[in-house]
Amino acid sequence: MSIADSGEVVRMGSPEGQIDVGDLEDRFLAKNQELEVDKYFRACVKLKGSDLHMKVSQPPIVRVNGKLKQLNRGPIELEEMCRLLFPMMNKRHRTIFDQQGGTDFAHTVNVDGDIWRFRVNMLTQMGKIGLVARRVSNFIPDFAGLHLPPIMEELCKYDQGMVLLAGVTGSGKTTTIASMLNWINAHYSKHILTLEDPIEFVFTENKCLINQREVGEDVIDFAVGMKHAVREDPDVMLVGEMRDQETFMTAIHAAETGHLVFGTIHAASASTTIGRILDLFPEELHGAIRSAIAFNMRGIVAQKLLPSIKPGVGRVPTVEVMMFTPIVRKLVLEGQDAKLPDAIRIGADEGMQDFTTSLKQLVDEQLIDRPTAFEVAPNREALKMALKGIQVSQPGIL
Repeated sequence: MSIADSGEVVRMGSPEGQIDVGDLEDRFLAKNQELEVDKYFRACVKLKGSDLHMKVSQPPIVRVNGKLKQLNRGPIELEEMCRLLFPMMNKRHRTIFDQQGGTDFAHTVNVDGDIWRFRVNMLTQMGKIGLVARRVSNFIPDFAGLHLPPIMEELCKYDQGMVLLAGVTGSGKTTTIASMLNWINAHYSKHILTLEDPIEFVFTENKCLINQREVGEDVIDFAVGMKHAVREDPDVMLVGEMRDQETFMTAIHAAETGHLVFGTIHAASASTTIGRILDLFPEELHGAIRSAIAFNMRGIVAQKLLPSIKPGVGRVPTVEVMMFTPIVRKLVLEGQDAKLPDAIRIGADEGMQDFTTSLKQLVDEQLIDRPTAFEVAPNREALKMALKGIQVSQPGIL
């Protein structure tokens, strides 16, 4: 029986952005076909690696606990790399790859009966094809398992508003959001709708109804997906990365109209996230954007992953949390972003913490060593005093 006979939707989006039956069948067959390259994905899983790198004239490389390790085989030359990688792409991704020099998609592999997902970036460098794939755990840890602060639970209890996870690539933002959505799934009867590019964690429904849509696979693009989303009765939405004006404005509008919206953004800290958002917009709109942020943002969580010294623990996050208390809202509205770190430091009673507090706690719990803490500390002197138990008086910020 063909996909068309089975009743699958075979046409989506605008007329100029249609997906035909043949393409859907290609995807279905590709997802159920064993590929030669899968042996390297299986090796990554068995080594408990976080990433798989494949580059011409190098052996496959796996990142294990933050360190790159070569697999025990010779370099992969161009002809073999093409044979390994091109079959991974369907028609759509091959077109994007040819036009843009790279494409993103999800790939699954069977390892001893367990299905593992990878987020794949196919790329070209110096005219040669290569691959970087991030392994997605098929188990979603809870907050304690991820060593996250208790305030994460409170951020999941809002009925509406926006919660952002900030950090660089590979800082664990996606895993943290998955843990938050899974907490909601375990405690509330709500409709969770995700729009992802690509889907990483696949959720098992508990108390919630969960729909996960993948850009390019289930919907033609992000704009169409968000247009559909407002008609799909979600209570909680995951809208992916805040990378442009359209994404942020669509997400903040959803937050304004009664949804709890989760997203990610590339920013170094919770306080600098405000400036990162403003950078997406021309200066004449900054006042309006500040107002939208102040009244709709519920919290910003920034994190970095650090190597752990505790046996059995690979990496742990150092976490900064900024809740949108009246003081924080006032500072954001008035453009006093430089005072936000002070607001975070004095907001411990309201669940806030800065990186210094987080690093001290990780050292005290013997999850990381002192050299690691000082290497990433935004303020080494503040960390040194914190580790000595010295409380620094805070300046007035209002």
